[in-house]
This record gives sequence, C-alpha cells and structure tokens, in this order.
Amino acid sequence: MPVKNVPGDKKAKIMLYALSTCGWCRKVKTLLNELGIQYDYIDVDLTEGDERETVVAELTRVNPRRSFPTIVIDDGEVIVGFDKDRILEIVG
Repeated sequence: MPVKNVPGDKKAKIMLYALSTCGWCRKVKTLLNELGIQYDYIDVDLTEGDERETVVAELTRVNPRRSFPTIVIDDGEVIVGFDKDRILEIVG
C-alpha cells in the first residue's frame, strides 16, 4: 500500500484516507502541516487492484460510509470530513 509519511515536529499516530482530487482532503493535509503534526496518508483513488481492495476494506472498517477525508487517530478516534475544531482539539 503506497502510504506516504509526512514528517513533523509533533509525533502523532494519524492515518488519513484521502482522495487526490478532494479539496477537503487538501485542507486537512494543510492544517496538519501547519500544526507540524507527523502523519501518514493514502490517496485511495491512486491505488489499483488488490491494493485498492485492501485499502477500501480498511477504510470501510473505520468509516462504513467510505467518505473523505477520514482521519484515524491512534486512540481509536475517527474524524470524518474537515472538522477543524475537532482536529485541533485532538491533535493541536
């Protein structure tokens, strides 16, 4: 799975499921970058075949609606959509 890591000064266990064409997904990435948060992400639309099936299965487990962006935080917290206040509350 082509998971990309974005380094940051603040260590956090964050996985972002995104689409490469999604404006809200870009907003989440920008916010995390501005906060200096380390995170992993995958652009689901850029995966193919078995890899896509695996990623979509993982996404469905945490967000059955399979909407984007979906942010999974280590403690089991899931944020769906660009909820700036909630993101700041948890990782900011």
